[in-house]
Amino acid sequence: MVARRLFAAATLVLLLAGSAHAETPCDAPAAVCAARGAVYAVSSFDPLASAVLVAPDLLVTNRHVVADQTRVVVRGKDGVTLAGTVVPTSFAGDLVLVSAPGLGGIPAMLGESRAGALYAVGADRPDGTIRVYAPGAVVAAPAAGKPLARLHHSAYGQPGNSGGGLFDEHGRLVAIVTGGGEGRNDAIPAARLAQLRAMSGPEHAAASAALGRAYRDCIEGLEHAVVDALEAACLASGNRQLIDNAARAFGEAEQYVTSAALFRAALAIDPNSLNSAIGLAVTLHRDDLWDEEAAILRDVVAAAPDDFAILRMAVQAGKFADDAVLIERALALIEAHFPEALDAAEAFVEN
Repeated sequence: MVARRLFAAATLVLLLAGSAHAETPCDAPAAVCAARGAVYAVSSFDPLASAVLVAPDLLVTNRHVVADQTRVVVRGKDGVTLAGTVVPTSFAGDLVLVSAPGLGGIPAMLGESRAGALYAVGADRPDGTIRVYAPGAVVAAPAAGKPLARLHHSAYGQPGNSGGGLFDEHGRLVAIVTGGGEGRNDAIPAARLAQLRAMSGPEHAAASAALGRAYRDCIEGLEHAVVDALEAACLASGNRQLIDNAARAFGEAEQYVTSAALFRAALAIDPNSLNSAIGLAVTLHRDDLWDEEAAILRDVVAAAPDDFAILRMAVQAGKFADDAVLIERALALIEAHFPEALDAAEAFVEN
């Protein structure tokens, strides 16, 4: 897997070095389309990702994009690649700064997430062009009192966008695109950039190397499906999404106690992570822990009232946990959103 990753990175470098930058069609507001100028395609531990210019010759991207690497290849707007250097940091979130002398460009204007459309802007596969994707909105604000909690949103994203920008309709950077899945995506608020810069510099080299190594060990363990090494490495990364992925790996290995513990650790980092809560519910479901599952699903159903898979789980867990309130709520939502499935759901409860 490491060899394939290095080959993919080398291939991308050759591709980007030999291709001229071309603007792609953009149907978003003009300010959002213009924000593409502050977003760049990059290659490091991750062979294709994105980064946002936040100061002259200074980019921000995700820690998982670089892991323990110290070099980043940056595609300039003229198609020429530049060598970037990772700025060591002890910041515990999934962010790092990259120094790229000679990059030029106009840094992104920072903003705060409020009501309104949000647009992910990042590198598109396979050619690394910078695109604006379909808009979404805030789903859940970062949980109060949780420094690593993320902004949850519904804006479309895809592989290659990690480290890109989440912009509001006025072209202001409100967060750094980080991850997600199943249409439930998350990003790190731009407000965290001040802390990142304060915790970055040569004096943070040892902490940065240790954190980067934890990312590498966790990601490569997940790629190789080596569950024995996952728990310690992924917890050490402090990355909620990586911890989620480790929890799923343990669940697939039928190690449900460890899986549930990891999902709970993820929720302790980011209580508003619906993906973590759903993952925990699935693990508890597989382990026949109906009472615990029903308790989790009460909140999940409220957050995702039109997700049929979740509603079906709620009906099952409600019946086995003898939770009449959960059953009633799930059946009402099935009737509202999936009326064709109501008879079967009611028959399951009655039999």
